[in-house]
Parts: sequence; C-alpha cells; structure tokens
Amino acid sequence: MTMVGERDGDEVDPARVAVNDMLEAGLLDSVMEQAAAGELTLTGEGGFLPELVRSVLERGLATELTEHLGYEKGDPAGRGSPNSRNGTTPKTLATEVGPVGLAVPRDRGGSFEPRLVAKGQRRAGGLDDMIISLYAGGMTVRDISAHLERTIGTELSHDTISKITDSVLEEVKAWQARPLEEIYPIIYLDALVVKVRDGHQVRNRSAYIAVGVDLDGVKHVLGIWVQAGEGAKFWAGVCAELRNRGVRDVLIVCCDGLRGFPEAVEATWPQTTVQTCTVHLIRAAMRFVSYTDRKRVAAALRPIYTAPTVEAAETELAAFADSDLGRRYPATIATWQAAWERFIPFLEFPPELRRIIYTTNAIESLNFQLRKIIKNRGHFPTDDAVIKLLWLAIRDIEDKRARARAKEAGLPADQRRAPGKLVEGSTVLGWKQALGALALAYPDRIGPYLN
Repeated sequence: MTMVGERDGDEVDPARVAVNDMLEAGLLDSVMEQAAAGELTLTGEGGFLPELVRSVLERGLATELTEHLGYEKGDPAGRGSPNSRNGTTPKTLATEVGPVGLAVPRDRGGSFEPRLVAKGQRRAGGLDDMIISLYAGGMTVRDISAHLERTIGTELSHDTISKITDSVLEEVKAWQARPLEEIYPIIYLDALVVKVRDGHQVRNRSAYIAVGVDLDGVKHVLGIWVQAGEGAKFWAGVCAELRNRGVRDVLIVCCDGLRGFPEAVEATWPQTTVQTCTVHLIRAAMRFVSYTDRKRVAAALRPIYTAPTVEAAETELAAFADSDLGRRYPATIATWQAAWERFIPFLEFPPELRRIIYTTNAIESLNFQLRKIIKNRGHFPTDDAVIKLLWLAIRDIEDKRARARAKEAGLPADQRRAPGKLVEGSTVLGWKQALGALALAYPDRIGPYLN
C-alpha cells in the first residue's frame, strides 16, 4: 500500500516561508486586528481568505492568458494579433475556505485552456483531499455535506461528494491487483463484520484483510475481500488471486477457523500449514464459561497451548476434561476438540516462532481502529464501497502517524510520543530468531530465497 512518505524534519515548507515573510513585513497586521475585533471574518462567504484566494487565482489566470497570447494587456504589440482578450466568464469555485467567485478570462479565438483552474473545474484540489480525508475518518456522505456547509459555507450535493470519493477506486483496484512477493513466510487473516445492502435487504458480511510478513519481517496489507458467496468457492478465488499476483509459496497461514479456507489454501499451496489462531480458540472456548470461573478455566487451559509436544497437550486436555471444571463446561472441551487438528501444528514450532503465530494481533490492532471508523456508518451500498473505505482508512491512519513522526524528527528518543506504523511497513518483533526457526523447519522451501 502506498503511503505518504516520511518527511525530513528539516524540509522547508514554501507556504510557511511565504506566510512568515508576510507576517514579518507587517502585511497581515491590519487583517489580524480586524479579525480580533470581529469586523472581518476569515472563511466563508465574504471572508478574507476566499477573497485572497480569488485575487491570487485571478492574477494567475491573467498571467496564463498573457503567456498564451504572447503580449501584455494594453501592449501595442498585440495590435493585429490573430487572437485577443475577450472579457471574462463568472465561475464559483468550491474551496477549503469557502466558495470563491472568479472572473475567468477568455480569448476571442477560444483556444485558451487555463491550467490553474481548468475548464469545467468546480472545486479546488485541496477540497477534494479534505473530503476524502473526512470520508476515510468514518464520516458518511451526508455528514460531510453538512460539515462543509456548516464550517466553510460550501454546499456540495451528495452525488458530488460520492463522485469525489469514488475517484480513488482506480487507485484501489491497482493496489488490489499489484504484484506481490514470491514467498511470504507468514500470512495473517482476520475479518470485520460489515453491513451491506443486498437488493432490498441489509445483510451482514465479512470483510477479510490479509497481512503478509516478507522475508525481512516487514508486514504488508496484501488485500481486502468481502465475502458474498459460499465459503469454499470464495476462498478458492482469493487464493487464486494471490497466486496470480505472484505468490508462489506460503509457509504458515494464521487465521480463525474459516469454513473452506484450509482446503483452498492446501489446493493452492499444498505444503502450507494452516494454523488456527490460539487466541481466537481460547476466546471461543471461554464463551461458555461463567464470569466467576473464567480465571480458573484460563489457568487450566494454559498448560494445553504451552505444552512442549502434541502428546503432552493431549494429556493436559484429557486432564482438564476429567476435572470438575471440565465436566462443568463440556462445550469448552468440545471447542478444543473440534479445532484440534488445526491447532496442533502450533506445537511443532519452537518458542521463537510460537510467539509470532500465537495470535493474529498483527491484524486485530488494525481491525480495532477500523471498527471505530465503520461503527457509525449504518450500512454500505456495495461491496466495493466497503473495500474503498477500508483502504482509505488504512492509508489515512498510516499517513497521520507518518506526519506525527515527521514532526518529532530530530528530537531525542525519550521525547518522541508519535505512534509507530500500525501495520503497513512495520516489522515483526523478534523476527531474526523466528526466521532462523523457519529456515530450520523449511530448509528446502525458504533456503533458495535467502541466498
């Protein structure tokens, strides 16, 4: 996923320099005094900033027309020219500071194509970016429309806002189809429940996010899929897509129990281990346990998933089943027994690797952030709308974190408070030791990629 890059903390911002120059020259003192006295508004209709934007744009458009014609306004050199100025055309441009009325200059020959404010353009580029950012933060189209009208006095229709957010769809499709690495030692898979309109009904669907760990231990969001059909067919399509994008081998796939998924993985990559997330398994088993017994049951389950061997784990599970707690909660025992074949591969790995595949936390922390964004949205009109919002939200989260880190560049480590990368581009803790364990467990499969 392409994110905003880290900026050098010493990078010079031309806009900031220009504003500082104006402040130091006292050019804005009068404006600031009038604003403080309530005699002048800064944004919205009739505000100082829209008027400033209008003046700058109109001067720029006049300069573009002069370049196009080849002579200054009123210059005798223009006499007899095959083309000339021909008045102006009014246009209202929606901007981040409010609507701006422009007088766009024309030429008599009709060949002038302004670049600063193109023909047909009704919004400044910054406004589009603002709308996409608000959408990525979880605001609905209706919310964004009301927010723009309330804050900057700009009225945009719901259809216009939808088209602005849809402008990223091609970028999303390109990201979803981008080439991938030939091998991912580990892929994590987890789901979010979303509501999507299906005809005249709104149905719950699962939006799956896959995060792959490359040979350097760096995490990458590989794709987002919304499950609309039957499990086996859906998963076969997902695996085929990943293979067609270049994934030739996966060592371990860590996920919750998904119907049809292990079979699809094994049909695509026959040697891949599909590992049930231990944390998910524990949660599922604890669902049947009363609050007063939770700590005792959790302590009794621990020897099972920390056992050194499969045989030792079977002994611990049998001992728990024969205990008073086990007899009190037979559904807990049944949950472990049903998932046993997909759980025990975990026990074959050394501690360095167990720590990494023990849980899908790599995605769960991301999904926690995404749930906060989608919880107030009601439902989505289409599956593509789900993918669009999740993609934008992930990009927005990572970009905001990158900007926060850039602001702290150069500070001592003990003074930095900005969060690290959430998922995309972050590195798995303890990866070197885990890679060593993988190299010993899968020498023929991972060895050629390490040379």
